[in-house]
Amino acid sequence: MNNENRDNPLCCWRGPYDDLDMEEAVRRLDIKADRVETVFGRSLHFDVMDAWWRLTAKGMKKIVCMLAEATNDSELRLTGRELRLCG
Repeated sequence: MNNENRDNPLCCWRGPYDDLDMEEAVRRLDIKADRVETVFGRSLHFDVMDAWWRLTAKGMKKIVCMLAEATNDSELRLTGRELRLCG
């Protein structure tokens, strides 16, 4: 697959986390990417820079940080705020 034409997003979110199944919630966003890394707002040991480095080390060329909010229904909703980190 050609990594140069696809976004490889970092999903960063805020909101209630307790009942959130991270993998399922990200899958339901239906993001078209080769790899997706996620960062919690309250994570102390893994942040956006760590996720960016992991994607870069895997050879991803175009990396976009997308902000999402956790809803009360244990879903993620993209806010539309994006930051292109490279590519």
